[in-house]
Amino acid sequence: MKLDFWQYTHDPVEKVAALIARRTLGEGERVLIVSADPDQRALVSRALWQAGPDTFLANGEADAPGAERHPVLLSVEIAPLNGASHLILADGIYRESSGFARVFLLFGPDAAPAARTAWRAHDGREDVTRAYFAQEDGRWVQKG
Repeated sequence: MKLDFWQYTHDPVEKVAALIARRTLGEGERVLIVSADPDQRALVSRALWQAGPDTFLANGEADAPGAERHPVLLSVEIAPLNGASHLILADGIYRESSGFARVFLLFGPDAAPAARTAWRAHDGREDVTRAYFAQEDGRWVQKG
């Protein structure tokens, strides 16, 4: 599994989640976005729908009818009802997960200590490839 740590400092988390979802869908994969905060999920959903007239990203909540049809599913828990291969943890809280090809932990500066703890928890795991990305002047740069 690939485990990416994305520390946002310039863009709001919903914009970062939409960026990652757009790239993932472009690769033909499905996405599950998890956040315990319903207000944050609503912001992410709005950012996905408003990505642009040619690039809006259809999405829905996991507890709504037809959840399995959504290419991007928003949920409070890790349950890929839509068959997602990619998981975005939008609320900055790392959760153990299995069965995903790639997991993205999005976190702001305040959540950096918890993200470092999650990073260290994967030291020596041969089944996990980690990467760290940070924003510099509005661009994403891989740092580790």
